[in-house]
Amino acid sequence: MTDTIPTITPQEAESPADNSRRNTLVIRLLLVSAFVVILNETIMGVALPRLMDDLSITATSAQWFTTAFMLTMAIVIPITGFLLQRFNTRPIFMTAMALFSVGTLIAAVAPGFEVLLAGRVVQAMGTAIMMPLLMTTVMTLVAPASRGRTMGNISIVISVAPAVGPAISGLILSVLDWRWLFILVLPIAVGSLALGAARVQNVTTPRATKVDVVSVVLSAFGFGGIVFGLSNFGEGAGGGPVVGGTALAIGVLSLALFVLRQRTLQRADRALLDLRTFSSRTFAFAIAMLAISMMALFGTIILLPIYTQTVLGLDSLRAGLLMAPGGLTMGLLAPFVGRIYDRMGPTTLLVTGSIIVSAVLWSMTMLDESSAVWMVLVAHVVLSVGLALLFTPLFTSALGSLRPSLYSHGSAIVGTVQQVAAAAGTALFIAVMSGQIERLTAGGTSEIIATASGIQTAFLYGAIISLFAIPAAFFVRKPVDAPTGPVAMH
Repeated sequence: MTDTIPTITPQEAESPADNSRRNTLVIRLLLVSAFVVILNETIMGVALPRLMDDLSITATSAQWFTTAFMLTMAIVIPITGFLLQRFNTRPIFMTAMALFSVGTLIAAVAPGFEVLLAGRVVQAMGTAIMMPLLMTTVMTLVAPASRGRTMGNISIVISVAPAVGPAISGLILSVLDWRWLFILVLPIAVGSLALGAARVQNVTTPRATKVDVVSVVLSAFGFGGIVFGLSNFGEGAGGGPVVGGTALAIGVLSLALFVLRQRTLQRADRALLDLRTFSSRTFAFAIAMLAISMMALFGTIILLPIYTQTVLGLDSLRAGLLMAPGGLTMGLLAPFVGRIYDRMGPTTLLVTGSIIVSAVLWSMTMLDESSAVWMVLVAHVVLSVGLALLFTPLFTSALGSLRPSLYSHGSAIVGTVQQVAAAAGTALFIAVMSGQIERLTAGGTSEIIATASGIQTAFLYGAIISLFAIPAAFFVRKPVDAPTGPVAMH
């Protein structure tokens, strides 16, 4: 990435119509690229048993393919606020897709565990840059009156890609080797990189700013420590409660020091992650609701395959396919939700969505070993409807409530919260489930009944947490610069 701050170029002096076409192309290319890279975040879950056999590794080692991805995302995303201010659109995009493509190639040809893990880490570095770049670009280029519709497309990327990942993985693994998870993605990634090299133009104006190295270190230990600690609690990724608790304590302490340093640096506009974003009440409440929503999404994604395979006896392919209708439902609804937001604002959508999500989580506390598969399917689809009503209004209201100079920092915070909340949701649901299973099996209960009870208990915790989102929904307002009604009046 070049450090040069460009002057006005002939492309930047184009007519409004030319600029509109250019902006549309940039956003569409970013959307497609973001979908591909986010898909990889959950595509490995179904493949872990196959990888354990082929690579002769333990479950703890295999879990690192997921944990390392989340950990890398949590470390890199907070830095993107600085990167998006310091560098222009095209070099940032090229760097993100180049990293992802190289990581995918490494994973596709990996001879063993260590090289495959390295490939996943390089993939995650590209993924971490892409989502904040997409959100910041949309906020910069799209008029307030149309942001809901565009953010609806982003919601497709953020919600559908993780949801359909297990289904796609199951389909591929039913007929092909695990390497094809990467081989099939590689030409799409390289194609996006080539198209971006040929067509993407700079659409933002970078400014000279210096990175604070101390903030980078504190951020890495803070967010990385929290995600690593939570992942150990939830997935047994490398040492269990002792290692997890130590990492979590280091993460919380480092994060506290990081916050104090940012509050000092932001007075001179030098913060790595400007926390003045939280001075907006709408942003603060939207971020809180987003955290709860991501916990529900990722907690459900991790629990339902366990329930359907261990308790109901489905194979991995059918368990993965069972998740697909919910993901597709979110994708189909997202553009319509965006249009409703542009007309009506967020309140009705958020209140309705939060009530639906909470109701479904409460209903999932009644799933047991005798529940029908269709009940699980209906519950997941209805949950997906509720989440679809939440994501677009939350993204649009949160970032729209900020002044333009804080868009990049707001996008980085949104991405960071997504990763931490996903790790927290996974850790909470798995830890609660595992604890209940251990208690019941120790008393002689069968594994199937114990697992069903553990999943009921995990969903109970999730249902209780979901209640906090309902009152918060009333405090998320449409930004004042975004006109209401079907036509923008100025």
